[in-house]
Amino acid sequence: MGIVINNLCKNYGNKVALDCVSLNINNGMFGLLGPNGAGKTTLMRILTTLIPPDSGLVEVNGIPIGNQKSIREITGYLPQEFSVYPTFTVYEALDYLAVLSGMNDGKLRKKVINELLEKVNLNRLIKVKVKALSGGMKRRLGIAQALLADPKVLIVDEPTAGLDPEERIRFRNMLGSLASERIVILSTHIVEDIESTCEQIAILDNGKIAYSGSVGKLLERARGFIWGGLVGADKLEYFRERFILLSSVRESDSIRVRILSDIKPFETAENISPSIEDGYMKIIKGVG
Repeated sequence: MGIVINNLCKNYGNKVALDCVSLNINNGMFGLLGPNGAGKTTLMRILTTLIPPDSGLVEVNGIPIGNQKSIREITGYLPQEFSVYPTFTVYEALDYLAVLSGMNDGKLRKKVINELLEKVNLNRLIKVKVKALSGGMKRRLGIAQALLADPKVLIVDEPTAGLDPEERIRFRNMLGSLASERIVILSTHIVEDIESTCEQIAILDNGKIAYSGSVGKLLERARGFIWGGLVGADKLEYFRERFILLSSVRESDSIRVRILSDIKPFETAENISPSIEDGYMKIIKGVG
């Protein structure tokens, strides 16, 4: 089971959205990172057959992307903006979507919906109207609809954007539990979401794959480029102008800085262990 992408290209007029993208994605959780406008949503929409590629090869579990019906039968999708009739109750919304997906057996539909609502922890809210749900609850409802057909591939686009920290943690844990039996692609610009859930990642920047591999190898690539130490508060603007300042925290009369640089930025600076966010920034900024 896997997804093979080879030299995938997509343009919108004169704008290049995807530029010869090649990836192999296997069972488990796969993280797709990149800034807004990098091409992540375009790639997700191609994988879900919502838009066609201009050129290149894409196969999902051996099925060519042009076989739209077969791809959709094995794929669940939570788009960045998930919406359903706000006056429906949680149960009515899922029941309606299940009928639209071709689940005509009423008894089976009820069984599947109840199991999914329990899985996403919405089983106590079946009579609550969609418009009364919090952002996190609506995302969980979105995951439930994406799982209606028990898909082999689950694709979620920016699922934690706008959620509070507690909901983000809950959502990430839920996605992790789903990845044991299928491919789960998590597309996001929030590095913390990837750090908590994914072993294999790709970084997409300006329509191109800037990095593809393990989290561990990304950290290794950033090792030796991350510097930390204390500087005077009056020097902060100097470092902000001349280096990539990753963070700054006041400590008494000084500022503890974290800097991305291929040279030692100041005399007392020391190399420190990189985080995934550091590795991401190194790739995006092209340092070293």
